[in-house]
Amino acid sequence: MTLTITPQKLSGTVTPPPSKSQAHRVLIAAALAEGDSLIRDLAHSRDIDATLACLTELGAEFEETAAGLVVHGMGANAMSPLRRLPLPRLDCGESGSTLRFLIPVALAVRGGGVFTGHGRLMERPQGPYFDIFKEKGIFYEQKDGVLTVQGLLEPGEYRLPGDVSSQFFTGLLYALPLLDGPSAILPTTRLESEGYIAMTAQALETFGVRTAATMSLPPQYHVPGSQTYSPAEVTVEADWSQAGFWYAARSLGSPVEAAGLNQDSLQGDRVVAEYYVNLSRPGDLELDVSGCPDLVPPLAVMAALRAGQTTRLVNAARLRMKESDRLATVAETLCKLGARVEEGPDFLAITGVETLRGGVTVDSHNDHRIAMMTAIAATRCQESVTLTGAESVNKSYPTFWEHYVNLGGRIDREE
Repeated sequence: MTLTITPQKLSGTVTPPPSKSQAHRVLIAAALAEGDSLIRDLAHSRDIDATLACLTELGAEFEETAAGLVVHGMGANAMSPLRRLPLPRLDCGESGSTLRFLIPVALAVRGGGVFTGHGRLMERPQGPYFDIFKEKGIFYEQKDGVLTVQGLLEPGEYRLPGDVSSQFFTGLLYALPLLDGPSAILPTTRLESEGYIAMTAQALETFGVRTAATMSLPPQYHVPGSQTYSPAEVTVEADWSQAGFWYAARSLGSPVEAAGLNQDSLQGDRVVAEYYVNLSRPGDLELDVSGCPDLVPPLAVMAALRAGQTTRLVNAARLRMKESDRLATVAETLCKLGARVEEGPDFLAITGVETLRGGVTVDSHNDHRIAMMTAIAATRCQESVTLTGAESVNKSYPTFWEHYVNLGGRIDREE
């Protein structure tokens, strides 16, 4: 879908969609439980639908009701008969969370799985898991975009680098409680996304699974074995990472309020409220985005309009393996619109300008966050902006364009 966006200030109040990060976590826990769980306020984005499809293949069942999504759990445990079934085929779409969370889960529940994906998903690095598999004698093969994993996880120590992705920690934290003995996850480097691991621990606790983190730096995670997941009722919070784009709109002069957000949320992207304040003050600024990489597009567009001031977004190397090489595509898109952005190996250096030119066609690069960043940037352009691949927002925020128009945004569609 191609959109032509006419520069126009936005105004009003918008409630971001339910948190994708929290939804993945509670759905997996509910699917592993013995009994029925109720998940309220679940948004069906492409990523969430990928997780639902994979969990169905693993053995869970789902039922849409007026009250919310009822999850009929598979009753996973250390002696689960599901392990005697053939390896499941798990299509993870373009969702990195789905793939990395479910690799260890599939090993614990079914003895492995055959994983596929779309876009750049199967190019994203899985090295931390592969190193573990070599050490533990678990078979894996990645060939022609298909990853096959087979074997049995055993209780024990699991060492992971903390500066690659917290998703590897989360995957193990879901699987290890199902084993027949205690385990520990030992970070080998500083943790960069500890907030996301805290979200995982919260979800596990909600569904009756115990974990313990040491007070050391980095913390170690100790997981008792032979646990079972208990059913629960959960209401999914509004998504702080998507709220970041509405904070960006306000920073660019549009009086938009993001409603329905939990100010005490464990979502790491809640830091956008603090970073918004920092970006609203005069002076050069450096922001560490290692714990909130998904905020880089909205933060970059805020920085782009801080006239005469320089902003550095640092510790962002992981963005190169998102839906696009997001350091490159953020820089390319904003520069094309008239911003001044320097791309480094793990940073963006942005010198603010008074306004953006627009008058160009930009591509979303099949990246939902690039599409949303472009829409917000267009509010401060002098000329209209044409965006190709605008449907990419369906990955995480299917109602984005509806919300944008409701706030006064002007778009013309060409399917």
